[in-house]
Amino acid sequence: MNNISDTTWDKLAQSAAIAYNQAYAPYSNFKVGSAALTSTNTIVKGCNVENASYGLTVCSERNCIAQGVIQHEGNTALSFVAMVIYTEEEKLTPPCGACRQVIAEFFPATAQIRSVNHLNKHKSWQVNELLPDAFLPEDLLTKN
Repeated sequence: MNNISDTTWDKLAQSAAIAYNQAYAPYSNFKVGSAALTSTNTIVKGCNVENASYGLTVCSERNCIAQGVIQHEGNTALSFVAMVIYTEEEKLTPPCGACRQVIAEFFPATAQIRSVNHLNKHKSWQVNELLPDAFLPEDLLTKN
């Protein structure tokens, strides 16, 4: 899962930057764009969408994953291989706690999540580093 080429990372970063420009963040002015690579080599994008009722705001990463679910066709389970989170902040932005849980649901534990900014800085984590001991589907299925 860790053998993502530099070219693919660049495509993901470009897609996330495009999604960033679509973000709806009139209250915080904190735009976020993301792009994920599915196991079928499809790139899906997401952006944050704020709401005047702040609790209804949806993060970029969760919107991105939802787009992958919507676009997935076929009888096989959907999985993702990598994700880029893009902001124009100097400090690199990791996913929030809620997004970490949703990422753990759809990405293998060793998949790479990368934060990128407009200065071409980046930092990567494995999913299991972002959310150690995650509560996963198998925890619901295994009663022992």
